[in-house]
Amino acid sequence: MTTTTATDPVTLGALLDRIRAGREFGANVYSTLDVLQVLYDRVLRITPATIDDPDRDRFLLSKGHAVAGYYALLAAKGFIPVEWLDDQGGPESRLGDHPDRLLVPGVEIGSGSLGHGLGLGVGTALGLRAQGRLDPRVYVLLGDAELDEGSNHEAIAYAGATGLAGLTAIVVDNRSASHGWPGGAASRFTVNGWTAATVDGRDHEALHTALTGHDNHRPHVVVAVVAEEE
Repeated sequence: MTTTTATDPVTLGALLDRIRAGREFGANVYSTLDVLQVLYDRVLRITPATIDDPDRDRFLLSKGHAVAGYYALLAAKGFIPVEWLDDQGGPESRLGDHPDRLLVPGVEIGSGSLGHGLGLGVGTALGLRAQGRLDPRVYVLLGDAELDEGSNHEAIAYAGATGLAGLTAIVVDNRSASHGWPGGAASRFTVNGWTAATVDGRDHEALHTALTGHDNHRPHVVVAVVAEEE
């Protein structure tokens, strides 16, 4: 089920321009694009034909306000019609300013309030394990500032304590958090038993290695560091 066709950066940029329609996007959008490309090109086992397959991988965008890049990738991969991008945020549009799983094919959760996605990812991974489905993985994309939310710390601690091996968190670190941890964001996870990798968030090979570097015994986190000006 893995998508192997690389997303053309020019095509992706053109799709993003259709959504932008003269508006300005900030670091919240641009910092996620490379992670999304690597996930959908090389990691996630899901296609438009398998969005309801119980053995698909799940991708949860906790950082819901960064949805523009997500919509562009979904259109590039054929999950949604390209024409939908032209009315993003419009009164009749399915594509709101935050994703809605009931309206957008391929979207797993409705997200908006920061701090909810990782807890939902933990619950999704627990549900798969309870069903005996050990092959699907759950990937949750968060922003570094989301780690300011207490609900994430509960999710981190619980996943580590229960050895939730099917879960991967991806923290896009564009230095927007109000506080940090000695040794970087990954240390907040490793102290609770997670495996971790910190990589350049623009380096596709490094991202791919990190995203597939889980040991299948513990939850895994990838910290994707992007330049502050982005």
